[in-house]
Amino acid sequence: MRIYKAKDEAEMSRKAANIISAQIILKPDSVLGLATGSSPIGTYKQLIDWYNKGDLDFSQITAVNLDEYQGLAPDNDQSYAYFMKEHLFSHVNINPANCFIEDGLAEDPGAECIRYTELIRGLGGIDLQLLGLGPNAHIGFNEPGEALEKDTHLVKLKETTIKANSRFFASEDEVPKYAFTMGIKAIMQARCIVLVANGEAKAEALYKCICGTISSEAPASLLQLHNNVFVVADEAALSLVEKEIPIDKEVTI
Repeated sequence: MRIYKAKDEAEMSRKAANIISAQIILKPDSVLGLATGSSPIGTYKQLIDWYNKGDLDFSQITAVNLDEYQGLAPDNDQSYAYFMKEHLFSHVNINPANCFIEDGLAEDPGAECIRYTELIRGLGGIDLQLLGLGPNAHIGFNEPGEALEKDTHLVKLKETTIKANSRFFASEDEVPKYAFTMGIKAIMQARCIVLVANGEAKAEALYKCICGTISSEAPASLLQLHNNVFVVADEAALSLVEKEIPIDKEVTI
């Protein structure tokens, strides 16, 4: 695990975008696993900027998203399909036919989960997976619990997740209670993982991810078992980690 300390969110975003852009340049037909939420927004902005300058080409890229709320149509402005169009896809030359996300309106959730799992498998897996970090140390919507699902599944969101995501909705009551999410197996089989985290609110979760006991109660802790993980975080998010691991600019553990 390689940990990069950024002074702020802007520097964090540039560093994460650097890693992703290197992947795109080295393998133009990469399969990218993409994340939503507030943490990756700056990274997407930086990638768009480099695309506009002619430094990046997304024409051969395939994108698979981590998750989608159940019950939201792709044109709903709170859906993750809409989020990805607004923050990345509509600004670069990626082929819409190569952008995949779970169907939040699927009539048969079980069949949809199987479809998405098989889709990722058929693509040969994920070359680089971008992750955010939930305040309860979830990755994707793989919530803490006694057991973790290995494949795409429909999950009942924890109250802490609903509360954290309520900032994107008019009220907490409007936040969907269920979501489709990529399973732990697909995430952990990604050939490279980039996790971004910023702000003091993520400090405890990031500590569990990097320094904590590996446990289903902190799904992000499983990243300790992966052999190619980049953690890119600002000083506030790393404040608890640095009590155990001194970090100047970067460190490998």
